[in-house]
Amino acid sequence: MTAARRDIINIADVPTRTFHSGPRFEAALGDIDGALGTTQIGATLHVVPAGKTAWPYHRHHGNDELYFVVSGSGTYRIGDRRLPIRAGDLIGAPAGGEAHQIINSSDAELRYVAFANHGRADVIEYPDTGRVSVDIAHGNDKEPMSVFSIAGKLSPLDYWEGEDMGEGEKP
Repeated sequence: MTAARRDIINIADVPTRTFHSGPRFEAALGDIDGALGTTQIGATLHVVPAGKTAWPYHRHHGNDELYFVVSGSGTYRIGDRRLPIRAGDLIGAPAGGEAHQIINSSDAELRYVAFANHGRADVIEYPDTGRVSVDIAHGNDKEPMSVFSIAGKLSPLDYWEGEDMGEGEKP
């Protein structure tokens, strides 16, 4: 069941759901754009416990991201740099820019809002693991989502490799 759209929502009233994966990744996420009914820009509240991070180190090729640190402090990993972040900071991660990750390196909770355009297609690289993800949405239909989504490691090939099978040959 989808909640009714609201014109205004206070950040303190955004309901969250918690996820975790292994010892490093954990966050409570709040669906701001869903509550406000926006379809072209996404906004998600992230509440990250001390010593955790919400997402792997990654780079988007189709979507811009912008972060606003609401409270707490941590580290912004970008390229080969690690920069301190604190409440009030705005962080830009343009599509095709350097890989990035927000880490709660403090001993207190870190709260930030991630904004992203709702692009129809995105390719995401994960430099720490060499993984690549391709996601293509067929519109902004969220429930159920109509998406082509696949992730894995690529094996580089020449553009024409395996394509010239000769006349009448079938793959």
